[in-house]
Amino acid sequence: MSRGWVVTLAALGINLALGILYTWSVIRGAIPQDWGWSDLQKQLPYAIGCLVFSIMMVPAGRLQDKISPRWVASIGGLLVGAGMILASLGGSDNLYYIIGFGVLAGTGIGFGYASATPAAVKWFPARRTGLIAGIVVSGFGLASVWAAKATDVLTKSEGGVPGTMMILGIAFLIVVVVLSQLLRTPPKGYVPPGSPPPSTSTAVKKEDFSPLEILRTWQFYLMWFMYACGAGAGLMIISNLKDLAKNQVGLAMGFVLVAWLAVGNGAGRILAGMISDKLGRKPTIIGCLLFQAVLMVTLTRATAGSAFATMSAMAVLSALIGANYGANLALYPSITKDFYGLKNFGVNYGLLFTAWGVGGFALPLLAGRLYDQYAAYTYSCYVAAGLLVLAATVALMLRPPKAQHEPAA
Repeated sequence: MSRGWVVTLAALGINLALGILYTWSVIRGAIPQDWGWSDLQKQLPYAIGCLVFSIMMVPAGRLQDKISPRWVASIGGLLVGAGMILASLGGSDNLYYIIGFGVLAGTGIGFGYASATPAAVKWFPARRTGLIAGIVVSGFGLASVWAAKATDVLTKSEGGVPGTMMILGIAFLIVVVVLSQLLRTPPKGYVPPGSPPPSTSTAVKKEDFSPLEILRTWQFYLMWFMYACGAGAGLMIISNLKDLAKNQVGLAMGFVLVAWLAVGNGAGRILAGMISDKLGRKPTIIGCLLFQAVLMVTLTRATAGSAFATMSAMAVLSALIGANYGANLALYPSITKDFYGLKNFGVNYGLLFTAWGVGGFALPLLAGRLYDQYAAYTYSCYVAAGLLVLAATVALMLRPPKAQHEPAA
């Protein structure tokens, strides 16, 4: 169990570095006007990064299941560093940021993230899955607490955005590779302390589904849709928060709101994991989806001169949006383990995680296109709210896959 906590803390540290993805709102806000990027062009590196991140979770999940989370996470650290360094060399060329931040760093984040949670939860009993998953992924959400301010300071220095990408790329390469060496999976036959005794029945429930088997269950596609809606809504706000605060509400220092959103993001993951361990995954997911829909509608009322046009009001709203978004990152790995088992957890969750990437690709791009057309984020917030209510409605049908049985050994 002590080894399990070492792995958990190392995984937390890796995610604290990889969460630089969430600071794109600060980076894009620092892009000089003379670069000539449209709002849609500013969204592309982030949106592509989210999509590539989610897609690479599938092969990365398979690799860490088969080889070692240590090696896969190390490769991830190298790719993140190389991608950000490449972006820094492009000056004002949007293509360098798409390839460097979007493709290479997105791939590296996928490799590192895919290795962190599975390695940690395998050391603990099922009753603590939500808590451990929440702790590990909270690092990714909390990253912006420190990274938002650091990124804001760096972008205002002489090096500007390119210099910021170079410094962060080198730092993250070193940190992720070093912490990756602490990731270990339990030895074969390990039984976490506090686990229930094995069944002596002549027929036992088949708890471990293969990737092909989960794709044959309707529950997978239902959860995929729910995940895409919940994650997409949060990622849309994360990528636009600094500009939204400045252009719609009239508040400067948007990096402060990014930091508050990050606090909520990290705390929401731990809290949702703990609540779902007690109340169940399904009611917790439905509650988070509906509350996020309410917050999306509330955000449309945040305009200059309104009751929300203060830093304190927007900080609370940002933290709540972050908490509800972050809950997804603890709830869906937990329910994947509950429904489909631990043996193929890495690749099975990787398949489900593609929903996060599609949501993170589609809704931020939609927000960028609508803003270019209407100079407001109101319409994209209403679209997100509608999708969240629809996801909560279909979630009412969710139940575990039909029990499969095989003869006991």
